[in-house]
Amino acid sequence: MNLLTTIAISIVILLHGLFMVLEMFMWNTAYGRKVFGLKEDFARQSATLAANQGLYNGFLAAGLLWGLVSTGGNDALVFFLGCIIIAGIYGAVTANRSILFLQALPAAIAMALLLLSNEGLTS
Repeated sequence: MNLLTTIAISIVILLHGLFMVLEMFMWNTAYGRKVFGLKEDFARQSATLAANQGLYNGFLAAGLLWGLVSTGGNDALVFFLGCIIIAGIYGAVTANRSILFLQALPAAIAMALLLLSNEGLTS
């Protein structure tokens, strides 16, 4: 895997780590409400759901990290990047169009770079 591919995947890992922190720990703070455009009452009522969503983002980041550091981790990278792309498209359609650009696009770029690299889908 080349350096550009590794950087792109690392950016996706960092993004999903940040999403996890925002959703699990900052959802109901002034900063979290500002980032997500939430009213205080709604943020309080939906905090448990947001924390669950954040946990999933953490699992996605962990899966990508695992794929990056393990020998033959390309299959894991393709799987987790694919999950992120699908979730990003679904989120853009059902929740907020910006999810397409914040979540799906970086993962799609990383996926394209991964598939174009010499190793591609082989382990």
